[in-house]
Amino acid sequence: MKSNVPFSNLDRQKTVNKLKEESFDLVVIGGGITGGGIALDAAARGLKVALIEKNDFASGTSSKSTKLIHGGLRYLKQFDFWLVKEVGSERAIVHKLAPHLVLPEKMLLPLIENGSYGKWLTSIGLKVYDILAQVTGDDKRQMLKKKEALKLEPLLPKKILNGAGYYAEYRTDDARLTLETIKTSLQFGATAINYAEVSQFIYNDDKVAGVKVLDHISNSEFIIKSKYVISAAGPWVDELRSLNNSKKGKRLHLTKGVHLVFPYDKLPIKQSVYFDIPDGRMMFAIPRGKITYVGTTDTNYTEDKDRVRVDMTDALYLISAVNNMFPKINLKLEDVISSWAGLRPLIHEEGKSASELSRKDEIFTSDSGLISIAGGKLTGYRKMAERVVDKVAKKIEEEYGGELKDCATDKIPLCGNDFKKYKHVKKYISEVHERLASDGFSKYDAWYLVTNYGKQTESILAEYAKQKDQDHAIGMAKAELKFAIEHEMVITPMDFFIRRTGRLYFDIESVKKLMEPILEEFQRAYKLDKDTIDTYRKTLEMEIEEHSNFSLARE
Repeated sequence: MKSNVPFSNLDRQKTVNKLKEESFDLVVIGGGITGGGIALDAAARGLKVALIEKNDFASGTSSKSTKLIHGGLRYLKQFDFWLVKEVGSERAIVHKLAPHLVLPEKMLLPLIENGSYGKWLTSIGLKVYDILAQVTGDDKRQMLKKKEALKLEPLLPKKILNGAGYYAEYRTDDARLTLETIKTSLQFGATAINYAEVSQFIYNDDKVAGVKVLDHISNSEFIIKSKYVISAAGPWVDELRSLNNSKKGKRLHLTKGVHLVFPYDKLPIKQSVYFDIPDGRMMFAIPRGKITYVGTTDTNYTEDKDRVRVDMTDALYLISAVNNMFPKINLKLEDVISSWAGLRPLIHEEGKSASELSRKDEIFTSDSGLISIAGGKLTGYRKMAERVVDKVAKKIEEEYGGELKDCATDKIPLCGNDFKKYKHVKKYISEVHERLASDGFSKYDAWYLVTNYGKQTESILAEYAKQKDQDHAIGMAKAELKFAIEHEMVITPMDFFIRRTGRLYFDIESVKKLMEPILEEFQRAYKLDKDTIDTYRKTLEMEIEEHSNFSLARE
């Protein structure tokens, strides 16, 4: 599907007026992957849907994951076969919905002396994984001997290596996946807005009948009337349950996950590796274009949910784990070029440590009718949405009569997907590179455009052709920004550099180079005054400092 629905904060007042003046079947609170999935599923079934996000779309957990659509091999060790089966089979579906954005990625699982996975357990485990996840063809697991494993990844520890498991996963950009899901929901009539926070619930005969919203851009309040409300607010689900006076029974247990980013030449692994840490946990190292990132930690979190930070302890833990598995590599704190930290909104279980908690999702329904969903994994977002929309469908049937269509999101391609198979994505990347090579763009630049935007790349290239900049990289970034302002609801430079393009994580040097030209474009597009631009500049500089130089920051 192409992005042909305008989705812009230049029309913000029009969007606000629509939300104020019309009545909706469903309000979804939370613009992360779960909220986006719910909005798409409900709208595709014929419901009139409004999606409200208090910050930017995907600004919470949904831009801070390990960025893998993966089956959760480690849950086999917890005998959580149901979860492995569901998320395992979902991988292929999500890849089909957006093959440009959900990319096949072979994963190497080194078998080391006294490691978490022995040869027998790994062989059986990966076999079960293949069966549960219905893996076929070349993607089926292989067991490699020591020599074969070292050929695939020469940096592995020769002395203690016994072989490896080799299996298929998928890599994504979680924030882009979220955004394309929300954009696709618009094609089914959904209305979505960012920077709008639910401050109160509206009741009719003690039943939730809408929400009061604070618009952070105009600093004004308005009411949205709705038959049903679903809270998919991730780490903030319990706050909204408290606001609804329904926080009882099960509660959230937040854990923090941290990732560090290194220049590729500092950690030049040939493909993704899932490896042992001396404390018995497992960790990922994932090469991505110019960088390799590693993660993740899993620690209890009780601090400010809006300011989740990487600290020195997190960084040293991850660096030490990498150096332990790759003895030829000697990473240091100063090698970190970027980082991110996010929260997992898990369901609390007495006596369980952070890493032992189940990744299953749970749905809570209050006496007043507020439906909340929490827990779960990025990979399972579509099934989570299906389960919660099924609940709403049942309520509509009982209370209003009539029947909703069944879930069809497994067949709805996401915006930018005009590809039958992944090989067509690769072919398109080569075509884009051929078209841009004479302007000095590399294969990586073409790969970046296509794996972010799919066929929407054509809109960006059409805009790029109009740019007059001598510096082609600046011209292309301006073309991207124009697309993001008109079709992706960007309103701040942070939206653009962090969540729409991933540059702050994956190409932090380009943020420094592009900052001033992009700030000028923001000033022009939104007619901003100098003070606002100065504030944006300071915020960007602070973000760069915080993500790349936390070791010198607060301790």
